[in-house]
Order: sequence, then structure tokens, then C-alpha cells
Amino acid sequence: MKTKRKATLAVLVSLQIVLTRLASLRISLGGIEGIRFGFGAFPAIFAGIAYGPLAGALVGALGDVVGYFVNPMGAYMPHFTLTAALTGAIPGLLVKALGGPHKIRLPHLLVAVAIGQLISSVLLVPLFLRQLFGLPLAATLPAKLVGETVNVPLYAVLFQALQRRLSGLEVADSR
Repeated sequence: MKTKRKATLAVLVSLQIVLTRLASLRISLGGIEGIRFGFGAFPAIFAGIAYGPLAGALVGALGDVVGYFVNPMGAYMPHFTLTAALTGAIPGLLVKALGGPHKIRLPHLLVAVAIGQLISSVLLVPLFLRQLFGLPLAATLPAKLVGETVNVPLYAVLFQALQRRLSGLEVADSR
């Protein structure tokens, strides 16, 4: 992996930590963070689409683990590290299957991000909150679904805007 790519991914990990831990709205349910609104998932999604699914998974997982040590929010739960990794990997896999980030159009990008967020954020996070803390799905699932209907288009449009602005940035060559 080239130095420039490593540095970019490190910046994305840092950005994910800041956006997730400091620049998001957290709503507590029964003393546990049940709902979080923000752009913390975007750096992992960007890394997955621009640099490949492995890069997205690494940014998501490292952002979660390092973020926990920087600013813990309860006990460490590896379940959420898995969902953070999937947040970056799934859209990256889907975009790679569709021909890569340079060839993808907005509708396909929307679908790739939506499928990734549906699996990781809308389904897995509420299931893990129920399994680990007993939070009812009726309390977490609707809020996640509403939040992601806003986030998914924003993430897709933001990715395209950043991709155009950072055209000099080395983007995935399917590695």
C-alpha cells in the first residue's frame, strides 16, 4: 500500500472518530445510547467505495476501536466494530461489482450505500442493541430507518462531490 493511500486512510479513520464521537447527536434509551444521528459512517463508506472493500472495512473497524479508546461510550462491544467494518465493506463490494467508483452513476451509488446501511445500521445495530441491552426493536429500528433515509442520499451525493473535487486522489484500482 502506497504512503499516500495510507495517509488518506489514516485521515479518514480520524475523521470517522471525530464525526462519530464528537459531531453527532446521541439519544439515550434506558441509559444506553440507542440512536445516533450524524455522518460518522461516511468516512468508512468513502474509503470502501474509493479504495475498495478492505480499505472501507479497515477504516470502519479502526475508527470504532480507536474511537472507543479516545472517547468510550460504555463497555467495548465487538459487535459494533463488526457493523462499522461492514459499513465500509458492503458499499465497496457492491461498487466494485458494478465496475468501480469511476464508472458508477448516482442511482447505482445510492443502491450500494442503501444496501450497506440497511444491513449494518438499520438491521444489525438494532439487533445487537436488543441482544446486548434488551432495547426493543420497536424503539430503535424505526429511528434508524428514518435516519438512513436521510443519510443515504447525502452520503451518495457527498461521495460524488468529493470524488470530483479530489480527482487527483489515487482511487482504487480494484486492489
